[in-house]
Amino acid sequence: MHALSELRQARRFVIKVGSALLVQQGKPRVEWLASLAAEIADLRKASEVIVVSSGAIALGAAKLGLAKGGRGSLADAQAAASVGQVELARLWSDALGHHGITAAQMLVTIGDLEERRRYLNASATLARLLEAGAVPVVNENDSVATEEIRFGDNDRLAARVAQAAGAEAVLLLSDVDGLYDRDPREAGATLIERVEGVTPEVMAMASGASASGLGSGGMLAKLQAARIAERAGIALAIVNGTYVSPIARALDGPVGTLFVPQGDASARKAWLGGRLAPAGVLTVDAGCAVALEKGASLLAAGITEIEGDFARGDLVAIHGPKGERLGQGLVEYTAAECRSIRGLKQDRQADRLGYAPRAAVVHRDHMVRT
Repeated sequence: MHALSELRQARRFVIKVGSALLVQQGKPRVEWLASLAAEIADLRKASEVIVVSSGAIALGAAKLGLAKGGRGSLADAQAAASVGQVELARLWSDALGHHGITAAQMLVTIGDLEERRRYLNASATLARLLEAGAVPVVNENDSVATEEIRFGDNDRLAARVAQAAGAEAVLLLSDVDGLYDRDPREAGATLIERVEGVTPEVMAMASGASASGLGSGGMLAKLQAARIAERAGIALAIVNGTYVSPIARALDGPVGTLFVPQGDASARKAWLGGRLAPAGVLTVDAGCAVALEKGASLLAAGITEIEGDFARGDLVAIHGPKGERLGQGLVEYTAAECRSIRGLKQDRQADRLGYAPRAAVVHRDHMVRT
């Protein structure tokens, strides 16, 4: 897919709806949601649709009278989410039900998409709901999520759900038209209509702030979502959802930013590359960084620093000598074992380990560059 208009060809969509679009001053935008539900019903004539919807915390905070939109503390956010999720599910059920569509609530935590077995379970549930003709409405389970263990924004969640569901396209409905080459409030800012790969230069254009103050994401989170999607061969678009019938406006316009898929990684590699919560960090020297760039496995001899307390099989991030993120993968040793063989050639590792060393600390088959 090379243009926004081509997204209509997608067999399966994920549509992400942000809090600022769904809720204003604590009240749901019922008429706007009705227009979006009509567009979803139209899309379903040729495609399957999954919705990732924010809004539970904003709705619950208004009902409970909590300050700062329910984000004053973790306890407030969890309480607001518990109340608001009931209202959010009702809103979607009513809006889609008007078109004869069954809405299915699906609440997930980061562990449901980070741990391989639970990821496959989530994938199977999404597949069965779509097969049965329902529209899954997915949200992070903020009533139990903590600051340390959560997606933190539904942009990245939408990209991960798209992976799990085998979707071909993700639409992030936002309160801006798309990615600009600088802060869109600055004079001369230019909308970028198409991005061929989320490079460091593209990441530098992002602001981490959420314009509305309601959500937890921002342009940085959207670019991280695009990076997850493009690796899995999924097209992702950022479009302005503040208008009535926002999808038609974006795709017929076209108005927005399209991130073109950059690869078609295996399902396992795509899952691995999209994981967001590494248990530790392995820092490597310059020579090792070059070898990794060429597709080599990570060997103990190239490791200079180790952070975290991880077990064998955990996800670890891999950093270069200047702290730059090189990739991530599944580690073959515990943190203590890694520290004992750090910087050693293979013929010296057995004495430290007490057993014959494995082929690599992180094998290339269990590693992705980021």
